[in-house]
Amino acid sequence: MKSGIWTCLMLATLLGSCGDGRTPLVLYSPHGRDLLVLLEQTYEENHPGVDVRWLDMGSQEVYDRIRSEAANPQADVWFGGPDTIFARGAKEELLQAYEPAWANAVPRESQNPNHLYFGLYEAVPILVFNSAAVEDEEAPHDWEDLLDERWRGQLIIRDPLASGTMRTAFGMAVARSIAETGSPEAGFEWLRRLDAQTKEYVVNPALLFEKLIRQEGLVSIWELTDLLFLQQRGAPLDYHFPSSGTPVINDSIGLVKGARHPEEAREFIDWVGSRETLLLTAGQAFRLPARTDLPASELPAWAQEARDQIRRAEVDWQLMAEKGSEWMALWDRQVRGRG
Repeated sequence: MKSGIWTCLMLATLLGSCGDGRTPLVLYSPHGRDLLVLLEQTYEENHPGVDVRWLDMGSQEVYDRIRSEAANPQADVWFGGPDTIFARGAKEELLQAYEPAWANAVPRESQNPNHLYFGLYEAVPILVFNSAAVEDEEAPHDWEDLLDERWRGQLIIRDPLASGTMRTAFGMAVARSIAETGSPEAGFEWLRRLDAQTKEYVVNPALLFEKLIRQEGLVSIWELTDLLFLQQRGAPLDYHFPSSGTPVINDSIGLVKGARHPEEAREFIDWVGSRETLLLTAGQAFRLPARTDLPASELPAWAQEARDQIRRAEVDWQLMAEKGSEWMALWDRQVRGRG
């Protein structure tokens, strides 16, 4: 009850009118405080007539909120999340077509054909481990390594029902099963075995990292950006890119249909995907640009190394967009806690 009241108070503050005469620009985003504060401050410095406001939540929660508010939209920009979730939003007419100035610099497979959303960043699922307790050579190097007996009860996972990253990792297992056998069963069997290894599904990333650092669990699956931030702050965590391939996510952005401030939203979308802003966020917020026209020499060292080391898995993204929600509902009913 208290959390519900707190959410309502946050929304009231977020959506309230600006007493200083500025135009509020509301972002719903899973991108976290570090990136959102950086963009808020930088954008407002260059656009003094705009007050950037944001609400940070999981990718699935962003979709759920925009969907529930469709009759009276509160957000202007849907800022971040896998394009498989955006595809559902597009199908349900939650997005307004807008082709940003940088659209031609993004691969065709990273954008909606009707200009409803575009890939802005690339999000990279990785295998995470506590480096103070696990030697690098012993840590998981591929997805199958997570099923090793040594990790039984040592795996902590972000609840996939609220997380686009985890939905993608779980969905890849099922999609691969269908591609290889014509049936999802082998994929669900892999998820059952993973469930048997799992100590806990946690409600948010902060709790996930806290438990890993305290060695309440030793290994996990998460996304590269957060791990680089944590390493920068001295956390005893390290990672490997899965050797058999990882599903690199098109982390997208779109204009909310019926946005209260569409002109400001379009201007923000143009700005956040510009060369200058992408280099800023790569350098200060560990975001890997989706644009293909940025020379490697202009990117920070971490981004150059990541692009060299990542092995991109072949994934049927369309199938995952169409069936992902169905698969996760089935996982929740028949797999969670039963492995």
